[in-house]
Amino acid sequence: MSATRREVLARSGALGVGIAFTGAVSELFTGTAAALGHSGYGPLVPDPDGLLDLPKGFRYRVLSREGDELRSGEGQVPSNHDGMAAFAGRHGRVHLVRNHENRVTGKIGVPTVDGLTYDPMGKGGCTALTLDQRGNVIGERVAIAGTAVNCAGGPTPWGTWLTCEETEDKAGTNGYTKDHGFIFEVDPVDPHRTGAVPLTAMGRFQHEAIAVDPKRGIVYETEDAFLKPFGLFYRFLPNKPEGGRGSLRAGGRLQAMRVPGVPDLSSIQETGATFDRIEWVDVPDPLAAETPIRLQDFGPKGITHAQKLEGCYWGGSCVYFVSSFAHSSEGSAADHYGQIWRYDPAARRLTLVIVFGPDTDVQLPGESPDNICLAPSGGLMVCEDGGGAQHVYGVTRRGEVYPMARGRQNIGTEDEPEWGEFAGVTFSPDGRTMYVNCYTPGTTFAVTGPWHR
Repeated sequence: MSATRREVLARSGALGVGIAFTGAVSELFTGTAAALGHSGYGPLVPDPDGLLDLPKGFRYRVLSREGDELRSGEGQVPSNHDGMAAFAGRHGRVHLVRNHENRVTGKIGVPTVDGLTYDPMGKGGCTALTLDQRGNVIGERVAIAGTAVNCAGGPTPWGTWLTCEETEDKAGTNGYTKDHGFIFEVDPVDPHRTGAVPLTAMGRFQHEAIAVDPKRGIVYETEDAFLKPFGLFYRFLPNKPEGGRGSLRAGGRLQAMRVPGVPDLSSIQETGATFDRIEWVDVPDPLAAETPIRLQDFGPKGITHAQKLEGCYWGGSCVYFVSSFAHSSEGSAADHYGQIWRYDPAARRLTLVIVFGPDTDVQLPGESPDNICLAPSGGLMVCEDGGGAQHVYGVTRRGEVYPMARGRQNIGTEDEPEWGEFAGVTFSPDGRTMYVNCYTPGTTFAVTGPWHR
C-alpha cells in the first residue's frame, strides 16, 4: 500500500476495511453468539478532543491515565498499560485488572505495597479498578507489584487474572533481586488473597498470554520471542485440574507442542491446513536454570517454533492463538503478517484458520494482529501491532474487517509521528461496554454505544 493511499484511508476512517485475509473465519466463532452479519458500524468520526475516534453513536469515557493519583493513595497510575480483563462484581460492579509492561526503564513504576510486591526492583505489575453500576470509577489500587514486563495474560474460570512476565531476566540482571519470567495469579477483588507468588511450575520464559480449558483445567501459554530461536506453544497440566483460587500453586507438568514434520509454523501458508496427532513433549527444565526453554533438548524430533506468538483465548471447545508476524529476514521459514491457529484438544488437531498477508491488499507489517478477544456479538475485536495510526478492528463471521476505534494520541513529532498501540481489549460481563488500553501514554477507555446494531 502506498503512503498516499494509506493516508487517504486513514482520513476517511476506512483503513482496515480493505485489509484482506483468507481463511474459514466462521471457525473462530464456534460456540459463540451469531456474529455481526455486516461490515461494522460505519466510518470513524474524528474525536474533537483528539483521543479516540469511534463510529457514530458510540462514545468513550477515560477511566484512568498514567501519572494520575491512584484512588488508594498508594502512588501514581503506572505507565505502559497492556493486557486487561473485566470481572463481574457484587451489586452490578465491574472489576478491571490491568497489566503494566514496565521494564527497569519504565517512566512510572507500579508502587510497591507490603504483601503485594515480588521484587522491589521490578517496576511492572498490575492495578485493579472497581466500577459502579453506572461505569464510574470508585476504586483504583495496586494489585501486584515488583514484577517485570507484564505484557498480557488471561482470566481463569474461577474469576482471577493470570498476569505474565515477558522477560527472562534473572536475579542480578538489570538490578533485579529475583528471577523473572513467571506467571502470577491476581485476585481482582482482594489482591492480598493471592499476594505475589510466582507460579514457577508453569515455566520461566517470555510469557505473553494464556487461555484456560474450563473443562479439563489445562492452561495454554504463548511465548513471544520475535528473534530466533522463536517461541513455543505450551500447555500446563495442573495437579489440581478442578481449579480454584490458588490451585495452580500446587504445581503440575509443563509441555511444549510438537507438530510432526513442522519445525516452524510460519512455513504453513494454506488456510485450512490441518495437522492431526499433535504431540506434547515434557519441558526438560521449566525453570530454565541454565538454558532458555526454547533452546533445550527436546529429543531427536525437535520441537515446533513460531515467531511472535501473542494473543490466546478459549472459544467453544478449542483454544486459539495468534502469531503476529513472521519475517524470513529474521530467520522465520516464511513471511506472513499474522496467523490465527486453532487447537482442538479432544481431537488433538491443529488448524490454520486465518492468514494475514503478505499477498493481500495491505503490504505493511503494521497491520499485524496482537491482542484479540471475542465480542458479545460473536465477532472478534483485534488490536493491531505496528506502525502508524493504531486501530482496534472488528471481524465478522463473513470475514469482513472494519475499524472500531482509532487512537489519536500522537507521542512523536509532526515529521515522525508515533501513536500508542492498543492493548487489553475486553468487554464488561453484560457485554455493554468495551474496555481498551492505549499503551502510551497509558490510558484506559470505556466505550459504549449501539453494540446490538
